[in-house]
Amino acid sequence: MNKKKIAEYEAINEDDLWQDFAKNNNQEIRDYFVIKYAPLVKYVAGKVAMGMPQNIEFDDLVSYGIFGLMDAISKYNPDRGIKFKTYAMTRIRGSIFDELRSIDWIPRSIRQKAKEIENIIAELENKLGRTVEDEEISKELGISIEEFHSILNKVSGTSMVSLNDIWYLGDDNDELSIMETLEAPDNMNPDVLVEKEEIKEHIVEAIKKLPDKEKKVIVLYYYEDLTLKEIGQVLDVTESRISQLHTKAIMRLRGRLGRIKSNLVG
Repeated sequence: MNKKKIAEYEAINEDDLWQDFAKNNNQEIRDYFVIKYAPLVKYVAGKVAMGMPQNIEFDDLVSYGIFGLMDAISKYNPDRGIKFKTYAMTRIRGSIFDELRSIDWIPRSIRQKAKEIENIIAELENKLGRTVEDEEISKELGISIEEFHSILNKVSGTSMVSLNDIWYLGDDNDELSIMETLEAPDNMNPDVLVEKEEIKEHIVEAIKKLPDKEKKVIVLYYYEDLTLKEIGQVLDVTESRISQLHTKAIMRLRGRLGRIKSNLVG
C-alpha cells in the first residue's frame, strides 16, 4: 500500500473504517490496519521476549504475533464496545504463546519442575497461612538454596506462558488472561474493566500479599514497563536475581489465584 493511500485512510475516522470493513471485508482496509497496528505486534513481542531464554529469537516472536494480528482484524466486532488495541493485544499474545507451545520450546522436565515448585509454594503457604521463604521451599524440595535459585533461572520462561492462561467468564468469547489484568490499566477498555472488576480485585489483593521485593518487581515490570535489567538497577541487584524474584512472584500468584479461580468458575 502506497503512502498516499495510507494518508487517505488516516484522514478517515477509524470507527467508520471498522464499520466499513465489517460490512464489506475490504482488502485495502485490512492492509491498512495491518500496517497501522504492526508496531503493536513488536510491542507485545518485546514484552514476551523479556522473559524468554536467549535461544528464542525476537523476530520469530514477531512473526508469530503477525498471525494473531491478522486473526484479530478478521474477527474484531466494533459493536462490542472494546477498543481494537485491547482486543488485538490478547490475540497477538495468544498467537505467540500458541506457537511457542506447538514447538515445545520448554523441555518437559523443566515444565514439571516448575509445576512442582508452584504446588509446593501453594501447599506450604496454605498450610502455614503466610508467605514462605526460599529456605523453606528449598528444604521441602530437598535441595540447597543455591540449587533452588538455579532451578528458578531455568524455569523463568514458563512463568510468562503461565500468565497467558485464560479465565473464561461466561459466553460470547468473554475471556481474560492474568497478564491482561497485570498490565497498565490504559491498555484496557474501562467498560471491560468494570465487568471483570471482581477478578482484578482478587489479583490486586494477591499482589499486595507478595513479599516486598517480589511485589516491586511485578509493579515495575507490568505497570511501569521496565525491563528486568532496568528493575535490577532500581533495586540494586543482578538481572538474574530479578528474574528469580519475578518467577517466584508468578508462582505464588498462580497458586493463590488458582484456588480463587476454582471458586469463581467451579
